[in-house]
Amino acid sequence: MSELQQQLLQLAQQSEALARQRGEQWQAWADPAELSPAQFGEVTDEQVAWWPVAQTQPLDFAGIEQGLDLPLHPSIKEFYATLWGADLPVAHPRGPASLLLLWHPGDFVRLQQNLIAHVLMKRRLKQRETLFFAVTDEEDTMLSVLNSSGEVFLEHTGQEVKQLLAPDLLSFLRQLQPA
Repeated sequence: MSELQQQLLQLAQQSEALARQRGEQWQAWADPAELSPAQFGEVTDEQVAWWPVAQTQPLDFAGIEQGLDLPLHPSIKEFYATLWGADLPVAHPRGPASLLLLWHPGDFVRLQQNLIAHVLMKRRLKQRETLFFAVTDEEDTMLSVLNSSGEVFLEHTGQEVKQLLAPDLLSFLRQLQPA
């Protein structure tokens, strides 16, 4: 397990411990087509309880890399290949965010489709290629890795990235606190 993956796992464990201490139980949409390794308990009103769970099988990014003719930055592959779960709430000095985790193996297909669409949009707009990994409370604002360098930026949909948040994803994760 890489240092980035260890940092993400530790953040998730701290977040879960804080939620349990507060008596909270995280809820997410229950996909009727495929169970999540993170879900437990009964489905009620299409919602199910969940806690983050470490992935045990490697994810294969070769298809998306070949399709885009673009090697993905290793940090984004490590990030998405760490945990199963729903959006993980975190606090950053700039404001709240939610880290995008994969819900189940089938969700990996959807993620690849969304990343492809995102990269193609960036190319069409003649902007540097980014790969998103989190959303913020601001509409149309996400957190992304600049694929060419691994730097983390605040990204507004359809715009070139300008606001650098961290030199790399590991440094960014170290700035986060459980929310």
